[in-house]
Amino acid sequence: MPWFRPCQLSYTHYARKLSVRHLANYCKGADRAGLDIVEVGHGYGLGASSSAFGVAKVDDETMLSVARENCKTSRLGIHFVPGVGKHSDLDKAIEIGVDVFRIASHCTESNITYRPIQYLKAKDKVVYGVLIMSHMADAERLLKEAAGMKAAGADGIVLMDSAGYSTPDIVSEKVTALHENLGITIGYHAHNNLGLAVANSIAAVESGAEMVDATIKGFGAGSGNTQLEAVVAVFERYGYKMNVKFKDLVNLSLYAENSITRSVPDIKAINIMTGMYGLFTGYGKYVQKVSSDFGVDVFELCERLASRKLVASQEDIIIEEASKLAKKTAYEC
Repeated sequence: MPWFRPCQLSYTHYARKLSVRHLANYCKGADRAGLDIVEVGHGYGLGASSSAFGVAKVDDETMLSVARENCKTSRLGIHFVPGVGKHSDLDKAIEIGVDVFRIASHCTESNITYRPIQYLKAKDKVVYGVLIMSHMADAERLLKEAAGMKAAGADGIVLMDSAGYSTPDIVSEKVTALHENLGITIGYHAHNNLGLAVANSIAAVESGAEMVDATIKGFGAGSGNTQLEAVVAVFERYGYKMNVKFKDLVNLSLYAENSITRSVPDIKAINIMTGMYGLFTGYGKYVQKVSSDFGVDVFELCERLASRKLVASQEDIIIEEASKLAKKTAYEC
């Protein structure tokens, strides 16, 4: 069996809760467990802590400095979305000693990543291109977008199933297309809206992916990400070789459970609906709130948003469609 790298994302829709002490202890545990990459930061990436995306308890510079100090063998990574973060954020991350930079765009807009990828490669950094909401493009389009990132200098490509929409057959088709045609590292990032995060991660690796994103306890937006302990246990059963030490990983899980938060993501009805309709997984609570505020059916609202091919940072469209639906409902009555 080939080697592959499960990457711990300590990245945080839980950023409002994590103190410096939590970060230090967590990164020590991840490092002890032998995780290849520990990604730290706000859930929307470097520079995202704001009223628009939520304010983290610890600022980026402090967060990365603490993680750098406590990651002795694990490489330190960050997530960066051009337009959310600024160029100066990248320079600060380089200064602190970040090893791996993941530069992300919507799956059909990879051209916005070219300049930061080129800049970071000139600084001799490891850079991966990340295609967000990858269910919204077919394998041929994803290959074209990924090829552009590769041409800009990306060392690998990560497909991100940001809506938790994909099924193993979809994952296999898309990962295979990139693996067979690009000749660089391919990674996969799953969400658990339909309960398929671990299965989709397995499908990705069996189709040629060498990296899998995962989080302890599945911490992440909505129904959460791939649960790290579970996916590592499955891959051990399958005979894959990893650097991860499962016992230390379980201890890290227990620390997170007992010292950071007792609540863990679960698959609520709204998460299934957003997954079913391919909506950004972070929209779940907001869609529920808006449907309640306007007195409209949340199921019908999700259908309307899906027909608009809604992506992240388009909250105004949720209000627009809820308002239209409310007027329609009032007229019919």
